[in-house]
Amino acid sequence: MDVDRHSPDLRQRLNSVRIVMVNTTLPANIGSAARAMLTMGLTDLVVVNPKHPIDENSIAHAAGAQSVLRDCRVVDTLDEALSDCQLVFAASSRQRHIPRPVVTPDEAAQLVLDRPISETKVAILFGREDRGLTNEELALADYHIQIDANPDYPVLNVASAVQVIASFFYSRFLHHSHSKLNQTNDTADKDGTDIEVMIRQKWDAPAVNQQQKQSLQSRIIELMHSLELVESTEHDKLRELPSRLSRLLSRLQLDQKEFELLSAIIAKVQRRL
Repeated sequence: MDVDRHSPDLRQRLNSVRIVMVNTTLPANIGSAARAMLTMGLTDLVVVNPKHPIDENSIAHAAGAQSVLRDCRVVDTLDEALSDCQLVFAASSRQRHIPRPVVTPDEAAQLVLDRPISETKVAILFGREDRGLTNEELALADYHIQIDANPDYPVLNVASAVQVIASFFYSRFLHHSHSKLNQTNDTADKDGTDIEVMIRQKWDAPAVNQQQKQSLQSRIIELMHSLELVESTEHDKLRELPSRLSRLLSRLQLDQKEFELLSAIIAKVQRRL
């Protein structure tokens, strides 16, 4: 697939999506995922701490998508894979202890369209072949994606899951691009009144990325300990605190100015303790 033949709007949307594969066991699955990605116009692949490196099996299963493997980044930690992302989804077939909002692949694609196109890097996480993502990894996501499937056998291998979710993103992005082009043509002779609703918010500053959210979360926890808001004996609260704060920060959808404001407040309070 030649992504360059797409409209600039569609190409930018597709380029904003990163597929992140965590701790994969079979190199062939990385190649199959790369093939599924390119079929749907996605090219940004990051593999986190794979059990075996990308090899000839990966290349063979990638078929004509060797370019995705060639540009693939292999990193040691999930934090590295997500550090520059503002919106994170996790593919999950079940709810966990502190669940995130659950969306379908189509709803997830629409959530991306609701964000500013030039300021949103999106990551979609896929877990291990045998047990998926851990609770800690799922807690890094803003939303969980669940694929509608036969309840008697809701089983997809990782490459198939990539294919299904990517196809919804491609379809939704393509429809949006065509609608935007048609709307521009239909309203070219009007007075320019803006009635578009596909962007829910127009921020005056870019959204924070995952690294900044993690930093702010850690500083809040540190401050809470300093203020003795959580006692070391309150094991349940301590165990849930990172996930609760992570979910809260995801819902807030902070921008850079808000991040700087909260950081300044925390620093001021800490200096006065």
